[in-house]
Amino acid sequence: MSSPRIGVLALQGDVREHLAALSELGVTAVSVRRPEELATCDGLVLPGGESTTMAKLARTFDLLEPLRQRVKEGMPAFGTCAGMILLADRVVDGIEGQETVGGLDITVRRNAFGRQVDSFEEDLAVTGLADPVHAVFIRAPWVEEVGAGVEVLATAAGHPVAVRQGRLLATSFHPEVGPDPRVHALFVDLVAAS
Repeated sequence: MSSPRIGVLALQGDVREHLAALSELGVTAVSVRRPEELATCDGLVLPGGESTTMAKLARTFDLLEPLRQRVKEGMPAFGTCAGMILLADRVVDGIEGQETVGGLDITVRRNAFGRQVDSFEEDLAVTGLADPVHAVFIRAPWVEEVGAGVEVLATAAGHPVAVRQGRLLATSFHPEVGPDPRVHALFVDLVAAS
């Protein structure tokens, strides 16, 4: 089987870092800014950045509805930080009219850990990985509520910060920051299995 083709939503945020992490794992990693680019992907990473800005840009580039459709059809997707917010079905502390791609049966709270100055790092046990992951939290959300089909993979401060539901994976933290590709490898395995 050929290597999966995984896109990184390239409207704003940590695009280069995700492309580098995926390339290191030997997959074909591409930037996605338009529906025709999305159509060529076997899976998609929604990076950290600013969730409301990304949603507005996705709407501007006629990408929001194709994103929703692909996720609804079962395309594997991995959201980190702002990307977790974009995949969430419900958002607390969002701006009025905030849009998401949805698909992940969770409620997230934006900036739950505080402002930029409250950013922190922590070693987390993550289900499916033998050793802890060094997690970097930057203005990160946390999960307030998970639906019945959602598996919690890691927690911090008593809240879920890594979750999986079917072909969807999301983390509050930034696994693309630093040299450890194991969380990305979990996603690559999800894509390869689909």
